[in-house]
Amino acid sequence: MKHTIAVIVENKAGVLTRIAGLFSRRSFNIDSLSVGATENPDYSRMTITVHGDRDVLEQVIKQLSKLINVIRVSELDPSESIERELAIIKVNADKESRSEIMQIVNIFRAKIIDVSHRSMIIEVTGDEEKIDAIVQLLRQFGIKEIARTGKVSMVRGARVVKA
Repeated sequence: MKHTIAVIVENKAGVLTRIAGLFSRRSFNIDSLSVGATENPDYSRMTITVHGDRDVLEQVIKQLSKLINVIRVSELDPSESIERELAIIKVNADKESRSEIMQIVNIFRAKIIDVSHRSMIIEVTGDEEKIDAIVQLLRQFGIKEIARTGKVSMVRGARVVKA
């Protein structure tokens, strides 16, 4: 099962290395990792997704909570959270295929952000399933390159994950 964890950490050099090292030492695999400053520049927020059962999740949370620069660790329930990912996709696009690609882009409410003679770059945001679906449809044209941000997530409503 996939789990999403929000980790509030001190915004200091080396924190990401310590967290990645913890996962490596414990043989936990990070499926995605997204890091950025919070509303308070002294803190950063990490959104980490991991696969595993409940025991693996509990172990990850306990181990993260022990790290010195970690302020708070929370599991984010998908039913109570908003989750998004950004992807940019470079796809082969000749004259014959451009209109079909543009139709797919419109259906997914994505954007064409670059066009050249032989390719297009598409920007799309949404949940993981939406990103996977547009990637699957664009494969028929030949995907040259994909860059994905990994998941960012926030709890719905008034509840917040803060330091």
